[in-house]
Amino acid sequence: MIEIYLCDDEDAVRHQIQKALEWKIFVENYDMKVVQSAASARELLDAVENGRRGIYFLDVELKDEKWDGFRLGCELRRRDPHGTLVYITSYGDLAWRTFQYHLEAFDYIVKGPEPIGPAAAQCLEEIHARLLEEHQDPAEMFTLRIGEMVRHVPMRDILFFETASAPHHVFLHTSGSRMDFLGSLKELEAQLGDSFIRTHRAYLVAADKIEAVDLKHNKLWAGGRECLISRAGKAKLRKKLGGDR
Repeated sequence: MIEIYLCDDEDAVRHQIQKALEWKIFVENYDMKVVQSAASARELLDAVENGRRGIYFLDVELKDEKWDGFRLGCELRRRDPHGTLVYITSYGDLAWRTFQYHLEAFDYIVKGPEPIGPAAAQCLEEIHARLLEEHQDPAEMFTLRIGEMVRHVPMRDILFFETASAPHHVFLHTSGSRMDFLGSLKELEAQLGDSFIRTHRAYLVAADKIEAVDLKHNKLWAGGRECLISRAGKAKLRKKLGGDR
């Protein structure tokens, strides 16, 4: 699912856009959701999940000494390099500033006498069409930050996540690599949903990568790698995989 974030300090405008987007998502059955409708940049940034690709509708003229829509866009680009930015403004001639900031905005919606909701809904339709044209569905990429470097890993390549020895660190395992990044299995379990199984307090395993399960010895194998199974993990495995394996 692709998450959508709104930021506009005009309540009426923000509510119009949110209502229009939610209706468009419902009618078209898009795999998207408006997860935050914020009146300030700080409120929006507090809600954004690092590493997840999202869609952002941003007011240019925020009434904030520190943040305007362009500075907010720069921070979002740092956190989400492949996110989609849409700017909302009363002045259409400000579009050149997105080039000044190297923001690669998808579109500009100009506020006017007409309701802004239909323009936002049309923009979302165009974004959805663009995403479908991409070779890799953005919802099928996992993004992580390693120091100052951002990595994008196809979900299909992930075998499992494992708690690292360093506090608040997690290992991501693929068939050919192990990557160490800041995070927690609890957060990942909530983020990734039913496609991963928490088999043990130290392991979160891709369900479709499980090759063999040995419930007697509390072990399973994913991509040839051994993972542990706890008592609670056994119950989850039986429910997900349908009996003993």
